[in-house]
Amino acid sequence: MTRGNQAVAIDAGCDEEDGGRPVDLVHLAKYTMGNRALEREVLTLFTKQSLIYLDRLRNAADKQTWCEAAHTLKGSARGIGAWQVADVVVSLEHLSGKNAGGEKAVLVETLCDTIDEANGFIESLLAEH
Repeated sequence: MTRGNQAVAIDAGCDEEDGGRPVDLVHLAKYTMGNRALEREVLTLFTKQSLIYLDRLRNAADKQTWCEAAHTLKGSARGIGAWQVADVVVSLEHLSGKNAGGEKAVLVETLCDTIDEANGFIESLLAEH
């Protein structure tokens, strides 16, 4: 494989662990089979999609909307290796849109912070390449 085709994970000098990063770059490289253009594309899509589904969670008027938004966001996060985002979403996935009260509000704000951290990391990573 030539240098131009190597994955972001290789460029970042990652080992087999995610190093506590908001996105597991080794997982991402495996998920995209080392295709750098595909990595950039899925990371860009995640930054946009994560905000859309966060908004849908915040404004969910029924259980179906809540569950669909949570499930979609969880899958997106797991796809790129944003494990912290996925973990928060797993907790949210078990709550219904209207019946969660204060727990919902706290978890949604935690999710917001976690998404902000992941998206900031992604944006800085994309700016470097």
